[in-house]
Amino acid sequence: MRARVFVTLKPSVFDPQGTTVAEALHTLGYNAVKDVRQGKYFELDIDAPSSEEAKRLAGDAAARLLANPVIESYRIEVDS
Repeated sequence: MRARVFVTLKPSVFDPQGTTVAEALHTLGYNAVKDVRQGKYFELDIDAPSSEEAKRLAGDAAARLLANPVIESYRIEVDS
C-alpha cells in the first residue's frame, strides 16, 4: 500500500519561505493568492495487511521522524 504523508508548519509558526513565494506570486500577477504555506511530502510503500495498519505505521513514522511535532503537523492518506 502507498501512504502519503503531508507535513506542514503549524499555523502559529512563521513561514518565511511561504511568504517569499506568496510575494513572488503577487509580483507575477497572481493577486488572488492570499497566503502560501510550504511543507514536505513523503510517499511510503508499506507492506501491511490493511489500510488501517498502513495508516498507523505511517503515523508512527511521521510522529517519530518525518515531522517535528513542536512546529509541524501532518496528515496521512492511504491508497488501499
